[in-house]
Amino acid sequence: MAEILFYVFAAIAVGGALGVVLQKNPVGSLLFMVVSLGSVAGLFVLFEAHFLAAIQVIVYAGAIMVLFLFVIMLLNLGHDYRADLRLGFWSVLAFATVGGLAGLLARQFRGAEESPIYQHFPGPAALDSLIVEQGVVGVIARPLFTDYVVAFELTGILLLVALVGAIVLAKRRV
Repeated sequence: MAEILFYVFAAIAVGGALGVVLQKNPVGSLLFMVVSLGSVAGLFVLFEAHFLAAIQVIVYAGAIMVLFLFVIMLLNLGHDYRADLRLGFWSVLAFATVGGLAGLLARQFRGAEESPIYQHFPGPAALDSLIVEQGVVGVIARPLFTDYVVAFELTGILLLVALVGAIVLAKRRV
């Protein structure tokens, strides 16, 4: 069951990322990004990285999305948002799908340790011993600042460039 959930969350993450790029409305694009980040948090839960899942939801799907929403509001793109507020069949279907997936995850999450997807990752006992040796922050920070330091720095630069670009675009209109 965990393998099926992995593929479901991965498909939702890829679909959300495509929705971010292909959506013409910036608010819709922002909502697709929240869906994508939420599915990545679901992947973290499947890999028993609950701290990373919580950080993913709190920091990215919460704080960063609020920042992006304020940037969109600051730019004031000036189109009528009445069409965005319509509730239609697709929004009800999306709500039902997300609710169904959440129920499926809650019902079937027990016994996930036997899944083949966990054979490639250290088990809970190995993680517990690493946490005892290094602490939770050390277990997360060591690979982040050694193996993935380039991706970490590029993400910081990307966020800085986005922030400076938003300020430049907003300053032009003031």
